[in-house]
Amino acid sequence: MSRIGKQPIEIPAGVTVTIAGSDVTVKGPKGELTRTFNSDITIALEDNILTVTRPSDAKNHRALHGTTRALLSNMVEGVSAGFEKSLELIGVGYRAQKQGTKLVLNVGYSHPVEIEPEAGIEVEVPSNTKIIIKGASKERVGALAANVRDVRPPEPYKGKGIRYTGEVVRRKEGKTGK
Repeated sequence: MSRIGKQPIEIPAGVTVTIAGSDVTVKGPKGELTRTFNSDITIALEDNILTVTRPSDAKNHRALHGTTRALLSNMVEGVSAGFEKSLELIGVGYRAQKQGTKLVLNVGYSHPVEIEPEAGIEVEVPSNTKIIIKGASKERVGALAANVRDVRPPEPYKGKGIRYTGEVVRRKEGKTGK
């Protein structure tokens, strides 16, 4: 049996879960998330506890069991506490600023790069070299953070670029003069 899949998910106070066939909607203080799961996997709600069960030990059912439980757990955690990714800009003259809802990056190109976050995702710029992305959906927060990082990924020689906070960039030695 899947170690992840068989763990129950406790629903915190203030969060409501609605199950309609294979569609699950989770509402909480941070927002509302809806997802359609595979109809083979059974999702049950009893006494504020979600349980995920599979019909057989077939390979595809075993794979879906833990995945479904993890996705449900992330939905519940997202609408109650939310998710957050933090990035930092390293490089001379590299800076970020917020104009309205848009994130404007000046990272060494001849033009500023503007990124518009989708609805439900919030971008904060506490200092001009730090970006914090918050939201209820772990998937969408991570995707936006990856898109921001892809504007100027860290390079291995000087370490300049946009990186996740705490990310270690493996450095290379440059050319040696003779």
